[in-house]
Amino acid sequence: MLEQIKQWLAQRRGGVTGDHDTDSLPAPKTASDQLLARSRLIVLDLETTGLNFSKDEVIAIGAVAIESGVIHLNDQFDLILRRPELDISETVLIHGIGPEALTQGHETEDALLHLLEWMNGDPILAYHSAFDQKFLEKTLKAQLGYTSQHLWMDVAELLPAFFPHAETKGRGLDNWADYFNLQISERHHAAADAMVTAELTLAALNMAQKKDVKTLKELVDKLHYQRRLQQMHRL
Repeated sequence: MLEQIKQWLAQRRGGVTGDHDTDSLPAPKTASDQLLARSRLIVLDLETTGLNFSKDEVIAIGAVAIESGVIHLNDQFDLILRRPELDISETVLIHGIGPEALTQGHETEDALLHLLEWMNGDPILAYHSAFDQKFLEKTLKAQLGYTSQHLWMDVAELLPAFFPHAETKGRGLDNWADYFNLQISERHHAAADAMVTAELTLAALNMAQKKDVKTLKELVDKLHYQRRLQQMHRL
């Protein structure tokens, strides 16, 4: 991944760091009639210094692309950010990212620019996506002044929408992974969590095809319906 960053820097601005021009970045795509079978979707997971949006920060980003119904192992993003000033004492035992890793990580601004170019404006999926969305948008704004709104979808809503009768022991990522007999290579590692989330997403997308949900817009509409249904059940 670091070698890819170096090549990207050389191509984008002659290897010079610190020139963070966001004007030429790909525009975020909207929900359209594009076929899911031909779409590229980004499945993303973040590691942070904690769960408090007001004071905690992003320290690692993992993502994998699904394109034409396939997870492409050569189309991934996996970086620890260089943020030695952050206090990770409360969460280091969870994600395993210590002070040395944060000191040796990649420059935050360059990593975020590379992420945005790599995502190419494609829709983003995450498990409990509100968490990742808030933290990523906060970081992009603080580090780059970037405020464009991307299309996000929640895999935690996607799965029950297409597997309403699944008998899971809970609503967490691990529960759904167990239900589908998936192995998580390293829990609370951004890239590993992104990979298993992508595998779960594929299961949902395959079921969506069987239920005649074939376009990106139809998928978004299905999730909106699922959200309204959950809200009604809480009343």
